[in-house]
Amino acid sequence: MKKLILLLFLFPLLTYSQDDLLSGVEAPITKEKVASAFKALKIVNLESTKLAAKGDLYFVVAHRFGSIKDGFEGFYGLDNANTQIKFIYGLTPGINISAARSEFAYDFATKYMLLPQIKDGFPVTIAGFNSLSINNTLKESLYPKLEFKNRLTYVAQLLISRKFSEKLSLEIVPSFFHENFVLDPEQSNSQYAIGFGGRYKFAKRWSLNMDYAAHLNRASNSIYKNPLSIGFDLETGGHVFQMHFTSSQAIDEAGYLGRTTGDWIKGDIFFGFNLARVF
Repeated sequence: MKKLILLLFLFPLLTYSQDDLLSGVEAPITKEKVASAFKALKIVNLESTKLAAKGDLYFVVAHRFGSIKDGFEGFYGLDNANTQIKFIYGLTPGINISAARSEFAYDFATKYMLLPQIKDGFPVTIAGFNSLSINNTLKESLYPKLEFKNRLTYVAQLLISRKFSEKLSLEIVPSFFHENFVLDPEQSNSQYAIGFGGRYKFAKRWSLNMDYAAHLNRASNSIYKNPLSIGFDLETGGHVFQMHFTSSQAIDEAGYLGRTTGDWIKGDIFFGFNLARVF
């Protein structure tokens, strides 16, 4: 009986001590990832840090009409178009693989998440992108002595973006690409570029997108230019339809980074769109 009475007196003290100990244990802090800085997998030409979700299959049609400077003779760009057909698959939550074909190149690539932007934590999202392309412009009929390996180009990019607000996102893209064969003997096979891109959402379903890439070691006598692209994204029922004007008709990375011929000042630009369907 005495033991029971003693236990009744001690019980409130034991309960208080337990509560006091638990109060000193902090609840684990959950790191909240910032939602994707971009709605589409590309800004315009540059890859964005957005990845396809695991198990998602994207079918993408990217189209660039001919130069609008050709006027009526080229039907204001409707003639001489370049179309890329591309499949992108979310292999894991952080790895995408893709295969594409256009008049300019066959392209095989992977994009992978390295570090996500964290709310009140890590300030940027970092992803990687690597591709292997086969240059279709080096036709065997024109260059009969070229071997298959001469048509290969390798691309490596680091995609670094920050979502500043629900309206504004910016990205910087250090890039390296190596062409096994270059037409200009003064142009190094190994080439470097840095890209800049951004998105500004100005309406519920509309955003203004822009990207630019500066080539860092282009030959002084080169005929090629740095690509500049300006366009709009339209969000339609979970999908994004992209419309834009660009100085690059090539869509593959090596093509627009190293072989852009258009010039905004001369009106030598191309209207195009990117249309994606998710399965």
